[in-house]
Amino acid sequence: MQYTLRKTAVFLFGIWKPFTVLDRINSDRQLPATDRITALVHAILAKRAITRLIDRDDVLSECGISSLDMVNLMLAVEAAFDLKIPDRDMTPENFRTVAQIEALVEKLQKSA
Repeated sequence: MQYTLRKTAVFLFGIWKPFTVLDRINSDRQLPATDRITALVHAILAKRAITRLIDRDDVLSECGISSLDMVNLMLAVEAAFDLKIPDRDMTPENFRTVAQIEALVEKLQKSA
């Protein structure tokens, strides 16, 4: 009986992982912005068991990014690049592709 209980506990710990709205990636700040943003997108897709290559101009919603994933991506970009995205810039158009996110990040970094 004690063995079965212990085995179940190990099994449960293997399934349940702590989940947060924003899983931060320890991104290397020396990498180009495109690579850092692509890594964030891959991490979000991996949580949904989606593994595919993402090009700079791929429409992220067509790659499997949901609206909730998009919110998480916005938060992750803010954290990874240490910036605050103004509400007026939190639009679907700015987060449609990796290239558009990169353009937004560059714009915000220049204005800071």
